[in-house]
Parts: sequence; structure tokens; C-alpha cells
Amino acid sequence: MKNATEVLEFAGKNNVVMVDLKFTDWPGTWQHFSVPLHQLDVSSFEDGFGFDGSSIRGWQAIHTSDMLVIPDATTAMLDPFTEHPTLSMVCDVVDPITHERYSRDPRWIATKAVNYLKMTGIGDEIYFGPEAEFFILDSARFETTSNSGYYFLDSIEGRWNSGRDEDGANLAYKPRYKEGYFPVSPSDSQQDIRTEMALEMERVGIVVECQHHEVATGGQAEIDMKFNSLVLMADQLMLFKYIVKNVALRHGMTATFMPKPLFNDNGSGMHCHQSIWKKDKPLFAGDQYAGFSEMGLHYIGGILHHAKALAAFTNPTTNSYKRLTPGFEAPVNLAYSSRNRSAACRIPMYSPSPKAKRVEVRFPDPSCNPYLAFAAMAMAGIDGIENKIHPGEPLDKNIYALSPEEAAGVPTMPSSLQEALENLQADSGFLEKGDVFTHDALEMWVRYKRENEVDPVRVRPHPHEFELYFDI
Repeated sequence: MKNATEVLEFAGKNNVVMVDLKFTDWPGTWQHFSVPLHQLDVSSFEDGFGFDGSSIRGWQAIHTSDMLVIPDATTAMLDPFTEHPTLSMVCDVVDPITHERYSRDPRWIATKAVNYLKMTGIGDEIYFGPEAEFFILDSARFETTSNSGYYFLDSIEGRWNSGRDEDGANLAYKPRYKEGYFPVSPSDSQQDIRTEMALEMERVGIVVECQHHEVATGGQAEIDMKFNSLVLMADQLMLFKYIVKNVALRHGMTATFMPKPLFNDNGSGMHCHQSIWKKDKPLFAGDQYAGFSEMGLHYIGGILHHAKALAAFTNPTTNSYKRLTPGFEAPVNLAYSSRNRSAACRIPMYSPSPKAKRVEVRFPDPSCNPYLAFAAMAMAGIDGIENKIHPGEPLDKNIYALSPEEAAGVPTMPSSLQEALENLQADSGFLEKGDVFTHDALEMWVRYKRENEVDPVRVRPHPHEFELYFDI
């Protein structure tokens, strides 16, 4: 659908009774409220609907709380999970007095990043193809109080259950640790639920390329979407998460995009394939290393140069840094290579076609807000192009096998969210170009993360500390 009239006609044909209006807060959670269909008319796509912005994380103060959502007609679809026919639309957020786009609306920040790319003349579109991994679990329990704290995850697939009495029998088909990629059923017990997720995605317009079990035991999964332009892909990733979680719920299961829910097995990453195009021509194909162009190498240079600051958006949780540890698939070393999956930036070599030339940035994880993470990576790459930041020599060997002397010369990702936030404060100028990220929004993010995540985790005893220290 392209406009308000088409949306209203679609709603009528499908007997819609409710309209669900969705938008994204700063931490990256879809928020929504619903109105009866009779409240929606052509003027609604300009006048919007009011809501309380002070109740949204990272947004307005209570004395300036009134905000508007403006539905985007191009995102209209039937919600696949509501009992009553419901029209769902992604919305932009505006100020009700000035009617200007709200500076802290993540979707507006993503839009401004694309606008900045066009303003520079470098290109007219930047494409993203994220590979979001997640776990499908049978149970997840957790609690923290003044005198206790625990979590307990369970999965019929979990290798830790190989000796459990399961209704008098244990059939033993449980993927070994780090060997979930990717034996057939019965070891892979989740083929059908992943297919159901993929089919629900295709029904609402997401083009799925493949689905499969991932490396970890306990139900780790991946479903890959075809690449799309920056803002549309961020919209799709929010819808992707919504579908994954609700299909899991439909089966009495739960899904998490937490980067590192299991100890001693692979965490969930979100490798992001990126490329810039202009007038339908791919700009990263050329005659340099791995068939890349000089512009493409400079884009990689920008990503690597600003990676420590990018981490505040691409790896924005304290749990993210349980995944970013040497020895697993998450690349902590800031280098680039072709084919080498231990490098932070990889140039895939599956196809010689210029249209397939892209960089795969491998350190992000799916806990991020996609609008903010994609915008931040785009701005880092553009800064690399503008300032001709060369990424140096490629590292075409297993980085984890480097000698201590060799490894010492390779910079690494931050080891904590606190370190990432400090790097963001020290290196934010590239994000503020074109007013894409406002200084006010960046200050809010650092303050929000420290007060709500870094400090609360820092001051609480960790269960493993009792293993280490209780008998001292």
C-alpha cells in the first residue's frame, strides 16, 4: 500500500475492527496502542494520534509529555497474532505543537542518516542485511531480590539434559555444546517452528532467504532476511522479532534475543551486511583487495576506526560483553579480511557479482535498537569515506591463533558496556554530523544506560561470586 486511501480500502476489505499503532523506544522495544477503525480516516495520516511521551524510556519529561504518532501507510498490514482483524502500522513520532519530527525518535534518526548520505553525494541508498540469531526455549525463570538472585533456562534440546528422566525415557537427541550447526532432525527438533516463523514473515512481506539451527545447544536459531534499505530493514527487524516471539508463544515456548543467555556456548550475534549504491549501481565493487573498491575499503576503515564508540549502539547491554569474548565466534579484534570469520569486518566471497559486494560487520548483536545501530554504523562508514580512512592491511588468518606479539598489534572491542559508553563520549562527532544524532540524545543514552543497566548490575552480587568467595 502506498497511501491513506489504499490503507482504508484494505481495512474495509479485510473486515478490520482495530488499528494498532507501533513505534520504537530507545532501548529498542516495540510500543503500541490501538484505536477502533472508525477513528482512522485520511486526515489521521497527517494529524496523528496523541500519547504520553513521558512514559516511554528515554523520551520526554512529564511537563512536556504530549506527543503524536503519525502512521506510515506503506507499513500497513494485518497483524498475524490478534484474534480480531487488526490493521498494524509503524508510526513516526512528532511534536504536537511544532509538528516537527521528534529528535529522539529512533526511526527519525535512521531516516536522517540516509538523508545525510544523500546530502554528501556519496550515494543515494545504503542497504543492510542483518542475520539475527536467537534462542527458542521451553522455559525461562529469573529473579533478583535483596537476598537472592538466579536464572534458570531450559530446553528439551539442551545438552545439559542428556541425563534427565523425561517421562520415563530420554531419547538423547540433544546437540552437543558448540555443535548445533547444523545436524538434521531429530537432533534439530525445531525445524517446523522455524519454518512457521519464516512463513509468517513471508505472509507480511518479509523476504526470507533461509532458516537453520545455529551453533549453540539449547535451541539456538537463525532466520535470514533479504537485504533492504536502512529504514525499511530496521522496520522489518522489529517485525521479525515480534513474529519470532509470538510464534514461540503460540507453541508454549519462549524466544530471546539476549546476546549471551548460556554459559560456555556460543551467544547470539547479528552480523550486518552493508553496501552503498548510487543510481542503482553498487559502489563497493572494484579492483582492490577481495574485489572491493577504494570507497568500500574506506567504509570499512570508518567502521573499524569508530567501532569502540559504535559498541554503545551495536552491543548496548551489559550482557553483550559476555558474548564479546575471545574463543567464541564473536570477533573482538578490529581487523578485516575476506572469508575470515574471526575478523570484525568480513568481505563475503560467495559471488563474483558486483551487486553482491558488501561488508559484513560481525560484532553487533540482536539486543540493539536496529534504527540506532544501523544509523550509527552508516555514519561511521560515511565518515570513513569522507576522511579516506584506510583500514590498513587485511588479516587473513585465524586471529584467535595469533601469537601474543601479533595479537598485541590488533585493537579490540570494548570489554564492557561502561567502556563502550566512555568511548561514545570521547568519539561522537561522526554521529552528530547533519544533526543525525543530537548531542542531547547521545547524553541521554549514556545517562540512561549507566543509571538503569551498568550501575544496577555493578552493585549486585553475582551468583558465581558465592562459588568463589563465600568461604573466605
